[in-house]
Amino acid sequence: MNSIAFIAEQKIQEAMKKGDLTVERWKNRPLPMEDDSLVPDDLKMAYKILKNSGYLPPEIEERKEVKRLEELIAATEDEHVRLKQMKKLSVLLMKIDARRGKTSNITQQDDYYRMVVEKISLNAKPSSSSK
Repeated sequence: MNSIAFIAEQKIQEAMKKGDLTVERWKNRPLPMEDDSLVPDDLKMAYKILKNSGYLPPEIEERKEVKRLEELIAATEDEHVRLKQMKKLSVLLMKIDARRGKTSNITQQDDYYRMVVEKISLNAKPSSSSK
């Protein structure tokens, strides 16, 4: 038995004695499955280790940021703040597209973009220079 396996076995035994490893919680229940079908086979274990450590692949972090910006744009009532967030979203999408070499699905949603621009222009107050 190698030293790592020996240490792991000792830690498991200690946890069982303390009651930290309760079997009742998982008894007769399937373990939760993760959908990793899109991850290449040679990267699955590395991604799982990183995920368990609290790290996410850059693509997932970027998707989270896109989602956060979209929600912020939808919830913001101030047109200036909304426009600023739309510019940030546009820059982020350009970075994603440049890295991948193709356009993302989000940028292809022309109807959504058109509706947002219309809403901003409809809600915008006329400036003193336009009078």
